[in-house]
Amino acid sequence: MGSRTSRHQEEPPSPSPDLPTPTRPHPEPPAAAAPAPAPAPFGVTYLVVHRETGKQLACKAIATRKLVRQDDLDDVRREIQIMHHLTGHRNIVELKGAYEDRQSVNLVMELCEGGELFDRIIAKGHYSERAAAALCREIVSVVHACHSMGVMHRDLKPENFLLLNRRENSPLKATDFGLSVFFKPGEIFKDLVGSAYYVAPEVLRRQYGAEADIWSAGVILYILLSGVPPFWAENEDGIFEAILHGYIDFSSDPWPSISPGAKELIKKMLRADPKERFTAAEILNYPWMKEDGAPDKPLDLTVMNRMKQFRAMNKLKKVALKVIAESLSEDEIMGLKEMFKLIDTDNSGTITFEELKAGLPKLGNLGIKISESEVRQLMEAADVDGNGSIDYIEFITATMHMNRVEREEHLYKAFEYFDEDKSGYITVEELEQALKKYNMGDEKTIKEIIGEVDTDKDGRINYDEFVTMMKKDNSEAIQTRRRK
Repeated sequence: MGSRTSRHQEEPPSPSPDLPTPTRPHPEPPAAAAPAPAPAPFGVTYLVVHRETGKQLACKAIATRKLVRQDDLDDVRREIQIMHHLTGHRNIVELKGAYEDRQSVNLVMELCEGGELFDRIIAKGHYSERAAAALCREIVSVVHACHSMGVMHRDLKPENFLLLNRRENSPLKATDFGLSVFFKPGEIFKDLVGSAYYVAPEVLRRQYGAEADIWSAGVILYILLSGVPPFWAENEDGIFEAILHGYIDFSSDPWPSISPGAKELIKKMLRADPKERFTAAEILNYPWMKEDGAPDKPLDLTVMNRMKQFRAMNKLKKVALKVIAESLSEDEIMGLKEMFKLIDTDNSGTITFEELKAGLPKLGNLGIKISESEVRQLMEAADVDGNGSIDYIEFITATMHMNRVEREEHLYKAFEYFDEDKSGYITVEELEQALKKYNMGDEKTIKEIIGEVDTDKDGRINYDEFVTMMKKDNSEAIQTRRRK
């Protein structure tokens, strides 16, 4: 899942005789939406070079000190087995090998350097229903391959698909199978996994099968055509309620100009009853999904703009919140620091979702009451890459954000971090320089953030505009745009 810059980032794995030589950290794809409520064991991905061939590959290193339970080991083994099982499909990243050394279990796979799904759409400029259908075909072909071979993915979302290279005809590659499982026809699963925007209603009811993947693919198609998710709210619980309610908006822009075939397909993929939902084979055979079946007329520019905003807005906010967290005094974070120590039972400097859950009674002793739903929200705020591990500063950032610790002096410190020349404004250049430190966003994305936050349209962000952005939820911004 996504990249994360932290003080406690894992060191590159020590190579075994068969393992390629690690070079520098290579980020995994970023989170536009909320991570898995029950994440897999975390891993950090590095760029590595094969000693003999010189070929660049990706290496996902999973720290062995985090594999403390039998379930953790089983999860890693299953991910490796599934990737081997699915090898050879054009749209599934190829696992080259799995190795273990003293520090980590290492999954070496082909390197996808073509960028994210949304990045390609935005870079191409011309974007139509036909282009969306082509992308959806590749995604659904992965689902079809998985289901045909007895695998349920369970975490389909745009950021889990990367482009193999930068060429125009580069294939999409499904890159993360950390939550995937083998299944038998008719088998029912009950564990709550997935990512908030994309999770199927039957998953929330803890009674689901492989049809849940079709729902997630339907949500992705809705986003590909409109730029926003079909089910949204101000927090995770609200998103879940919207999913269970099941209302899909086809009246707001750009839907009146979208072809009936596209809307009908989405309805068939997002049927509330899993048994009535289209299968992957039926989707691939649907007329709109055929090579020339969808209209090639460019979609409204608002679709691309929304997609840019949906992808970009959290990046500015995340950096600003991290700046605030790092500037808080010991007195201000003493309670949170004690929380972190209590939860981090193995004193590793990072905490997992399971450690958070296990730490709930301890939090009660501090007079702090947090529901399991809020724990998931905490993971969502901090662990945007879905690795299942939060370091100290990220924990402070997330708990601070969750509890709305947005005091004037903290916001001003964050504003000053971006406003390097102390002019009272954040310019395009200052924003670009700050975000690039965190490997976030290109020049286009940064200009889009300015355009979204800069309400007086003077080409820069003043303090009032910054505060408004910080106090407004990303989902609220989506809601406002959809009402237009």
